[in-house]
Amino acid sequence: MNNILLEVKNLKKYFPITKGFFRKQVATVKAVDDISFFIREGETLGLVGESGCGKTTTGKVILRAYDPTDGDVILHIDGLDINVAKLSSKELKNVRRYMQMVFQDPFKSLNPRMTVRDIIGEPLLVNGIAKGKELDDRVADLMRKVGLRPEYMKRYPHAFSGGQRQRISIARALALNPKLVICDEPVSALDVSIQAQVLNLLKDLQEEFRLTYLFISHDLGVVEHICDRVAVMYVGKIVELAKTEELFEKPKHPYTEALLSAVPKPDPRMKTKRILLVGEVPDASNPPSGCYFHPRCNYAKDLCKEVRPELIDIGNGHLVACHFAKELSLKGIPIT
Repeated sequence: MNNILLEVKNLKKYFPITKGFFRKQVATVKAVDDISFFIREGETLGLVGESGCGKTTTGKVILRAYDPTDGDVILHIDGLDINVAKLSSKELKNVRRYMQMVFQDPFKSLNPRMTVRDIIGEPLLVNGIAKGKELDDRVADLMRKVGLRPEYMKRYPHAFSGGQRQRISIARALALNPKLVICDEPVSALDVSIQAQVLNLLKDLQEEFRLTYLFISHDLGVVEHICDRVAVMYVGKIVELAKTEELFEKPKHPYTEALLSAVPKPDPRMKTKRILLVGEVPDASNPPSGCYFHPRCNYAKDLCKEVRPELIDIGNGHLVACHFAKELSLKGIPIT
């Protein structure tokens, strides 16, 4: 526990729903609903789940792109315990350099009116770290690190492919030598042939710069390749968290089992039955009573409809929010 870089404790982010001329609040969307986890230095934690479950919102709240409704985000840096959730705007400016983000769509996250030099060098310039020739040298070095040719630094984003644009985004994120990088589905907008290249680049950079990743994705195949541990989210809550191999081979939550059943198998001779979940994902502004997953769960009992399960450790750091986690025998998939 001594090498923990980030601790998230009871984090909540609620968005008000307003109505009428006076914008009266009529309901609340619980996008992130009381979640807790930690990430060790040099580790990659995957955050997975269906669209709308709160994955991206979690990442943005950790970075303070959104202010949290409640909870703590503690960054352990140089012997200091910094609660990012409680910092003022002035204090936050000094901490932001330790945390950066790689966004999902490189076609939208890069300013089309700025050259690559300006995009990658902006963090260095704004923070007073480099300018002039020194800035050019730093940008050139970062471009080499991510597999781009420095002589292209005066080009604009439209001159690059999707994979190259994402490399530019990664170089920008690394400009200030951060400790934590939040990757928000960084390969989902790329061709399949390019995805593996970018994932391998992220792994190489992690080893070289001792980076820590929060890797947000809906693609479990990608998560298996890059993550050390995986947290599964459902309607704003974490329902399971475990080491990657253990979660894939021995899931303990019915929702995780259903997600794994949809992962494409590399061997076409492997015949598995996909678990089709009935109904729709619950509305985060009006979730069901008890366990949020019970209306779609094949194993639900009366207790599930009445009592919300707590996220508990069932052994070896495997956390599950299910009343019958120890009793159920669920199907996983082998790690390739």
